[in-house]
Amino acid sequence: MEIMKSAPSTAGRGVGKIHIESLKSMMHAVKTMPGGLYGITSDQFGHTHAQSAKIFLEAGAEVIQYRGKSADGKEKPARQMIRDAAEVKELCKGYGAVFVVDDRVDIAAAIGADGVHLGQDDLPITHAKKQFAGIIGVSVKTVEQARKAELDGASYLGAGGVFKTATKPDSALIGTEGLRRIAASVSIPVYAIGGITLQNLLQVKKSGPLGFASISGVLAARDPVTEARRMLELWGS
Repeated sequence: MEIMKSAPSTAGRGVGKIHIESLKSMMHAVKTMPGGLYGITSDQFGHTHAQSAKIFLEAGAEVIQYRGKSADGKEKPARQMIRDAAEVKELCKGYGAVFVVDDRVDIAAAIGADGVHLGQDDLPITHAKKQFAGIIGVSVKTVEQARKAELDGASYLGAGGVFKTATKPDSALIGTEGLRRIAASVSIPVYAIGGITLQNLLQVKKSGPLGFASISGVLAARDPVTEARRMLELWGS
């Protein structure tokens, strides 16, 4: 008797495909935020974004943020941001570092960044999560903002400005005491940001953040790689 061979079932193929795509979309979210130096790129100190990223990476930073803004705080054209961010992403990949895009959820999603960092006036976290499945950081200045960001699902916080900085000279300051209160109020990682240098780094460390962000503190130095290494050594001491 001839046995009829049934065609392979396709009932589960769609589900399997969806499951695989879901796993791919969540790959960035499994990365954890490292401590120490959180390098932020800039082309305002004689380096390109890629060059400034490499400075931080060579010094030992394990997280890099691409910040595609000019000296007046305006964003560069989207096409240029994508080109610059893609270069920084490849460098981070080579060093095994976490790569974050500042402000722009669309660009972070388009180039497959590990994370995006949002300000208080940017897209709300709940909306960002609908477009981006990776790490989401949020800038905060108060305990209330910090707690709300954590409740909304932020992966980490950038708290500041702690001190006056060349990149945001008019930003309101929270000082080390404000940083301490924010770090103590949440369970997610907190990075101090704003005017942090080798000279005030120990004050920052005593306030309890997981790490510290730097732009001009490193990039404006005569020997930026050495300066960043000194900061990392002092932080780890």
